[in-house]
Amino acid sequence: MSEPVEWQDDQNIEFVSLIAGGQGFCIEITEIREIRRWSPVTPLPFSQPDVLGVMNLRGSVIPIIDLSAKLGLGAITPTARHVIIVVVLSDRTVGLLVDAVSEILTIQGENIRSAPNTGQTNDIRSIRGLVEVGDGMSRVIDLRILFNDSCDLVA
Repeated sequence: MSEPVEWQDDQNIEFVSLIAGGQGFCIEITEIREIRRWSPVTPLPFSQPDVLGVMNLRGSVIPIIDLSAKLGLGAITPTARHVIIVVVLSDRTVGLLVDAVSEILTIQGENIRSAPNTGQTNDIRSIRGLVEVGDGMSRVIDLRILFNDSCDLVA
């Protein structure tokens, strides 16, 4: 993934809102290749704890990452109700297991708030901003930071 583009105040940005670990997040729609229902994966020995395994996606083998576990919110036990969001990171396709996908949001750039500085820069760096959704806030995930640009997903 390239360097994230800074949003202009008058620009409309579309996000896909999702639930991971019972929390609200969103990903810019341009980073998403497809959304599909959960299907069983093939576990890999010696992989990182948040790597559930791999799946065949139309002839390509892709790793499936538990987004909730990656964000430190606890592991998901996948069921038929869970969803995989397929994204491309540094020219590598990856599936993100989430609880659910909610809706597509169109947010004007000026309405995206900066994530507050909590003193835990390593933990919050992957949150690019905050957007209002109903009565609450949803966090915009920076996949480039979350996966450290390396995409070294399987040990």
